[in-house]
Amino acid sequence: MEAGSIQYGDIVKPNAAVSGNRIKSSKDVQELAERNRKSMVRFKSLHLLVVGFFLWILFLHAIGIYFFTKGFLLTRLVLNDKSECLQPPLKVSHTSSIGGGCWHPKQFDKAIIIIIDALRYDFTVPYQAQPRHYHNTLTVLHETAIEQPHNAFLLPFIADPPTVTLQRLKGLTTGTLPTFVDAGASFSGTAIEEDNILAQLREANKTLVHLGDDTWHSLFPGYFDANLTHAYDSFNAWDLHTVDDGITEHLLPLLAPELVSRWDVLFAHFLGVDHAGHRYGPNHPAMAAKLSQMDAILRQLVEVLDDQTLLVVMGDHGMDAKGDHGGESDDEVEAALWMYSKKASFGRSKPEYVDPPATAKERAVAQIDLVPTLSLLLGLPIPFNNLGAPIEEAFIGPNEPEWEKLAIVNALTGAQIHNYQVEYSQARGLDEDATSLVQERWLKAINYWVRLRFGRLTTIEDLQATYTAFSDYQIENLHVCRSLWARFDIPNMLQGIGILSFALLSTIAFARPSSEDRADSVPALLQKIGIGIPAGASIAYLSRLFIPDTLSNDCVAFGAAIGGLIGNGLAFWQNRATSFIGNGMTLWGWMAIVFTLSQSIGFASNSYTIWEDEILLFFLSSFGVIAAAASLRQVNTTDRILGMYHSLLFLGLTRVSSFSRLCRDEQMPYCRSTYYASATTSTSATWQLLISYFVAILLPEVIKSYYQRTKSYEGSARFWIGFAFRIGLLGSAIYWTLDTADDGNWLSMSSTTLLNIRINLAQIILAVAFGAGTTTFIWAAPCIRLEVAPVDGSSETGKPKPKTMTILGYANVHGSRYFLLFSAWLLGIILLQKPMGGGMLGLLALQILSLLEIVDTNDLSQSAIGPIVLALLGSFHFFKTGHQATPASIQWNVAFIALKTVRYPWSPILIVLNTFGAQILTVIAVPLVVLWKQPPKKTGLLGDVARAMMRHICYYGVINLATTIWAGWLRRHLMLYRIFSPRFMTGAAVLLVVDLVGALVAVGGYRWNVVAINEVFGW
Repeated sequence: MEAGSIQYGDIVKPNAAVSGNRIKSSKDVQELAERNRKSMVRFKSLHLLVVGFFLWILFLHAIGIYFFTKGFLLTRLVLNDKSECLQPPLKVSHTSSIGGGCWHPKQFDKAIIIIIDALRYDFTVPYQAQPRHYHNTLTVLHETAIEQPHNAFLLPFIADPPTVTLQRLKGLTTGTLPTFVDAGASFSGTAIEEDNILAQLREANKTLVHLGDDTWHSLFPGYFDANLTHAYDSFNAWDLHTVDDGITEHLLPLLAPELVSRWDVLFAHFLGVDHAGHRYGPNHPAMAAKLSQMDAILRQLVEVLDDQTLLVVMGDHGMDAKGDHGGESDDEVEAALWMYSKKASFGRSKPEYVDPPATAKERAVAQIDLVPTLSLLLGLPIPFNNLGAPIEEAFIGPNEPEWEKLAIVNALTGAQIHNYQVEYSQARGLDEDATSLVQERWLKAINYWVRLRFGRLTTIEDLQATYTAFSDYQIENLHVCRSLWARFDIPNMLQGIGILSFALLSTIAFARPSSEDRADSVPALLQKIGIGIPAGASIAYLSRLFIPDTLSNDCVAFGAAIGGLIGNGLAFWQNRATSFIGNGMTLWGWMAIVFTLSQSIGFASNSYTIWEDEILLFFLSSFGVIAAAASLRQVNTTDRILGMYHSLLFLGLTRVSSFSRLCRDEQMPYCRSTYYASATTSTSATWQLLISYFVAILLPEVIKSYYQRTKSYEGSARFWIGFAFRIGLLGSAIYWTLDTADDGNWLSMSSTTLLNIRINLAQIILAVAFGAGTTTFIWAAPCIRLEVAPVDGSSETGKPKPKTMTILGYANVHGSRYFLLFSAWLLGIILLQKPMGGGMLGLLALQILSLLEIVDTNDLSQSAIGPIVLALLGSFHFFKTGHQATPASIQWNVAFIALKTVRYPWSPILIVLNTFGAQILTVIAVPLVVLWKQPPKKTGLLGDVARAMMRHICYYGVINLATTIWAGWLRRHLMLYRIFSPRFMTGAAVLLVVDLVGALVAVGGYRWNVVAINEVFGW
């Protein structure tokens, strides 16, 4: 061998010498370059088609989920009818226009309506036994209700789930019930067009003023006086003071003599209590401070209030033990309602009702009851779609109970509800059987009314009976409306299930072993799919001629999905001889199937769904034990020792990860939360900061050790893992230290300064992770180094001494380079987790590395077990990073880690990265199962990567299909909206995220890996 010559050969060891045939002429070089160019073009074209195929799978899943969701999430028909002042539902001759009211004499000229977001009822009543921070601080409501029962009353105020602010405001202003389609638009802020109390106020030429939460302006655009209104951004849950201080600055001046005549109804929506709950949890000094602030403000309002102004204070929902909301637990739905008037206006029907209820389980009123109550007190028509009833304490009178007045207001409300029920039945085409009991109650109530109007009922008992009859009618009608709006669109649900089922069959067909390179089959598949999609869409569009009520877009989308599925099926059938080979199922293959199917079947049980994290722990532990047993059977001693070591390490890491828990309500009292400082806060314990520093110190070193075992700690790996990755993790630890310092007031600098420092630091870390990290991955050379050394011994006289060339890192050239992409995303997602969550993702990275070694020592790169175990790890660490399949566990604060305000699309992206970070990391790691410790010239890797990715997607596809089917089958189950529906929505969201990241990041990123390696080793 001549000095300086480069020769290629079969090198399978990390330090093996290169041998082979030397290139002999420039013509050979040109031919080789041309072959390389053609191979590169072919690879890039084929890779692009593979990515396109995965995007088609994403399209199928999205369409299937859309159709099922359309039929599953409840909807109601919104009627556009408006109540009119001059057209009362009942003729009450002696009250036609007395006192300036429409249907009933008004009692107040003005109103101040205060919403204290997330004001839970137990925040307002005394508590003696071991009080917490939220007890005995906001005392003015209970004090006035006790000391001035004719001027004030305090009651539990029960919200209808979902307990999110936007939906609660809809109920509080329209008197209607929410549906899950409304919940799906919780943050879109679509304007309310149906009849509502603000529309009635505006129709009555009242001037409305708003202060605080800007959600009101999304719902009621143009309703408020622009000169007096001051709205503030509502989404930054870390900001406890801006909104409340802004309201305080303008609220009391509006009651000054020079301004009080310029408005009629004032709405003030405080957010500090809600934000304190989200940031710290209810049992925190910050909550006590906010409740104390609210108490002081309300006392000032009481002092300056005049006799003709009604003061209403309410919570739109409560909060759970961690300060979150969105679900239907008792703590989330139990808000408070307080009404106050300087003049004696209120009363109680019984002496024992003078004291406010001790708990929210007694004498509660529904939030929809506020609408008819306020409407009649202010002399307005009751909004047409209202389903609530007047609140008894507001109309029974301050002295002797005024049963006639109570009967009249309930009759007016009942008649309005009856008009709505008649119109709704006609619009929906409901048969009489559906409302027969309601009609019976109505006839009984109206009979009492006729007798009362003509003077046939004069005793107190008669008046009470009239009141009770209309109240019973309202309750029964509300029950019927709930059942009517719980009607599911079965055809749409079945369409969605059908598409998801056939999509799953398509993924299974692609994921099965075949005698050909799976990537080579993609062009034929896409050709048939490309024909089927427009053909199916065209046929579906033309079918509208025969089914005129069909929505065109839905019909075309469904036809396109079915056409593509048919084309895909035909392509597989035509190539069935090479597309599938015999089962040859091994223990590992059966294990992958059992893990997937047993979990999907279990979702039919509510207890199984509740304890899903424990089931996943069992599956992962079982894999670790079986892997250890299998490693003992290895013939090669090195493989046996490595297999045992990594199997036991995997098992130990899984067990350590299990100690991080966020318990859901249904798991109590058999579960203890450890993710946060306690079960009643959303902040991390001080000691948990150590986890972030341990991750910053140890994780880069451990990753470095895996690289060094294959001599791969070379080139970009040294810079990225040894420096940038380590510095990024240290910056993340510093970020959370500053956050904890801000929470605990450790430092003398202001919160604003600390906030700016944290935001800038977070932006730098994210730029390093997704900017510098991605750039490093795209442009980096393989993690190898060439060593040239002379051969021992003497050479022939006059000839150069022969030399050998060693390529360090050759044995893991694919895996070591691709891992750079994984580590970049790992850095960014660790920042977006609390310290405990970051620690769990560090353990996840180590589990993935151990899994890769297990796969290598047991020769499982072609088995389905690797991708399936990665999916199990992703699902397991979803729970270990402080999440549950419940809306309340979403960590909304993450949207402000790197931003001061909500910014689209960045804020939602940050929330997705936090919520599904574990699944995102595991799907990015899927190609490593195939690439780990593979030589550069191995053929068929693109097909192997595609098959592994499809197997990974199969797992989530099965879980999504199972949760979809069980949610549909159990649609009348008592726990549907508490357990099965949230699990279905979680499964659907995870599947779409995995599809997207798998196609664009994992499979898409593999292209850069191959290009970089083949530029060195040839195509």
